[in-house]
Amino acid sequence: MNIHEYQAKGILKKYNVPVPEGYPAFSVEEAVEAAAKLPTEVCVVKAQIHAGGRGKGGGVKIAKTKAEVKALAEQILGMNLVTHQTGPQGKVVHKLLVEQGVDIKRELYLGMVLDRGSSQFVMMASTEGGVEIEKVAAETPEKILKVWIDPGVGLQPFQARQLAFGLGLEGKQVGKAVKFMMALYKAFMANDCSLAEINPLVVTGDGDVLALDAKINFDDSALYRHPEIAEMRDLDEEDPLEVEASKYNLNYIKLDGNVGCMVNGAGLAMGTMDIIKLAGGEPANFLDVGGGANVETVRNGFKIILGDPNVKAILINIFGGIVRCDRVARGVIEAVKTIDVNVPVVVRLEGTNAKEASVLLKESGMDFIVASTIEDAAEKVVGAIQ
Repeated sequence: MNIHEYQAKGILKKYNVPVPEGYPAFSVEEAVEAAAKLPTEVCVVKAQIHAGGRGKGGGVKIAKTKAEVKALAEQILGMNLVTHQTGPQGKVVHKLLVEQGVDIKRELYLGMVLDRGSSQFVMMASTEGGVEIEKVAAETPEKILKVWIDPGVGLQPFQARQLAFGLGLEGKQVGKAVKFMMALYKAFMANDCSLAEINPLVVTGDGDVLALDAKINFDDSALYRHPEIAEMRDLDEEDPLEVEASKYNLNYIKLDGNVGCMVNGAGLAMGTMDIIKLAGGEPANFLDVGGGANVETVRNGFKIILGDPNVKAILINIFGGIVRCDRVARGVIEAVKTIDVNVPVVVRLEGTNAKEASVLLKESGMDFIVASTIEDAAEKVVGAIQ
């Protein structure tokens, strides 16, 4: 789960991570009121959307005086902000963050994620602050410093000092950076985060170290322990089909293609999308219906997939391990009877009772395209579109 910058900074502040003073605003009037509370005449008006690159897209503006905040708020609120992460369709800005101006001397990068390969956490730092870390990793990977953190021991002060020295910090800046990193680690662990990214981490003219921007993601599986964080979810920032799928406990991610995919198991779903690409097609989604592909699950899956107008054909690829293929076939048949499916449907069922399932589909009287292998299924679904 993702949250807005102002929400992330609110969490960090509770754990003594230094952030600029700022207030969220949901209208122009609230933006003006927020600016009046700030200690500096210079203010920053920042669009709040779940995407990076807001500054380049025109969603971050500096008001040299508090009087300019109103005009900037009117300009940004309601705009369709297009960034490299939103795609060409952009996102409408419904919220703002109005912050105090900061005297920036240096811009750095600091981030923390889980390294599943080593079963440890990684804290990363770079002198290339304000730049997308993916770009730094691709072009100058040697500029990314990393320390691995044993979860049984936690982040050690010497590791934080190692990063601070690697960033070229000096004197009191080192101590302040170490305190910052230790506080960030505490906030990360206490809230079951999956990502914490401070970009940029800035050193001010006075030598202070603070989070000028903040991005935090959370482990969805742990949200039951944090109801206060779950309440921060902003459905306006999520794809409507993905929101609808979450109501049915379906793992759905919308993509840009035209082949709708309904698969059981994340690994098989990834493999199915790869095979579709190899066959010359483009997957329209990732949809994992889980181990129990019954009538209701399949029906809901169809509804979600068909909610995407780009879908021109559907590929159902189910492995009958936990669930029998004949039961899945009956579920598909019953689901299609109750839904207006107006695109070709290719079905490939493999595993327990696969032969019985194939007979059921062929004798259903419905226009299913039955495939024998995953390659056959991909070729048939791409052919059906062409």
